[in-house]
Amino acid sequence: MKDNTNEGMDTDSDVYRTLLESTRAIPWKIDWQTMQFAYIGPQIEALLGWSQDSWVSVEDWAQRMHPEDRDKVVNFCVSQSQAGTDHEADYRALTADGRYVWIRDVVHVVRNEDGEVHALVGFMFDISERKKNEQELVRLQKELEDLSFKDGLTGVANRRMFDSVLSLEWSNARRNHQPLSLILLDIDYFKQYNDFYGHLQGDDCLMHVARILESAATRARDFIARFGGEEFVLVLPETDAPAAEKVAQRCRTLILDARIPHESSESLPFLTASLGVGTIIPSHGDEPSEFVDEVDRLLYKAKQEGRNRVESMA
Repeated sequence: MKDNTNEGMDTDSDVYRTLLESTRAIPWKIDWQTMQFAYIGPQIEALLGWSQDSWVSVEDWAQRMHPEDRDKVVNFCVSQSQAGTDHEADYRALTADGRYVWIRDVVHVVRNEDGEVHALVGFMFDISERKKNEQELVRLQKELEDLSFKDGLTGVANRRMFDSVLSLEWSNARRNHQPLSLILLDIDYFKQYNDFYGHLQGDDCLMHVARILESAATRARDFIARFGGEEFVLVLPETDAPAAEKVAQRCRTLILDARIPHESSESLPFLTASLGVGTIIPSHGDEPSEFVDEVDRLLYKAKQEGRNRVESMA
């Protein structure tokens, strides 16, 4: 009787290889002792352009990796392999024509009978499209986050962001025993402006004022937000009362000097603003909301006293 055992084994090997080489995943095997490729699937040429027989050692693998990824990925894979731990690694692989393709290597550590690392086997997957989608998702999430803290009309921060910044700067000022100043600004007779010029021109006016205020507060930590409607707020960390009043006067003067026509104003034929200014070194008994209310009362006083003016705690 004919022994068909070896023939069956050979047939099985051929079947396995055919199956492996018909998938989009690229199989490979590395001998641990020599660090040479014992095998890599022919799909590698279609993906990266490098011929199958050009993958000789792990050095070929490492050198065909983006320089920014190389040290991190190689060190990680070596350490995991030495520990006998299966692992995965994502990196950008260089193509023969100079492009980069995102690859995910899934690695299985093969041990011998003594428990020592004998070989590494695994698959390479093209994850470029997945990475592209992930990066687009991150971009969209960042854009959404930016929008959630930004006033949609003027482009400056919104009330939500103001609340967060004031809370942070309040804590800093209390901890470091430093002054914190706040300016609330209201455009004078803005309802009349909208009624006279229309809401589209009113929107342009608000955007113009926002740009003026950005030019008035020049330090890195100075913060500007739209407080609501025609009101804006400036947070000035580590700023004492005289310095804060100077900033407020600069804001008022810059708006007046812009000579934005306002024929329906009851004070001047140009756009003006009223401002309230407060300064505090917060103690543990103080609350940010109470401080904002106090500055708001000063703004109301500036409007009651004739507008186009600054009222401060001093």
